[in-house]
Amino acid sequence: MSNKSYFNPDDLKKFGNITEFQEELGKKFFDYYAAVFEDGALTKREKSLIAIAVAHTVQCPYCIDAYSHDLLQKGVDEESMMEAVHVAAAIKSGATLVNSVQMMNHVKNVSM
Repeated sequence: MSNKSYFNPDDLKKFGNITEFQEELGKKFFDYYAAVFEDGALTKREKSLIAIAVAHTVQCPYCIDAYSHDLLQKGVDEESMMEAVHVAAAIKSGATLVNSVQMMNHVKNVSM
């Protein structure tokens, strides 16, 4: 049995290569991405905490690696990172549960 995983951490280093097959759009993406993460109404640190939370909800191992490293470089502690992940988990769970109202409405309508 192979220990190989579909996720290859070395592929994160190749992210810049996404311009290879579509240079114009790839460059536009990177310009946009860089602009989004500049200080604005939110600090770079706050934006990185949002990014780590979103990375977990979309289950992107590359983003999790990148923003874990980024946050450590920014001096963010593990407790803050985990709290951001818990916020994301709570929102994702709540979004799942609030949609159960549709199921409950349907069951009640069909049962009556």
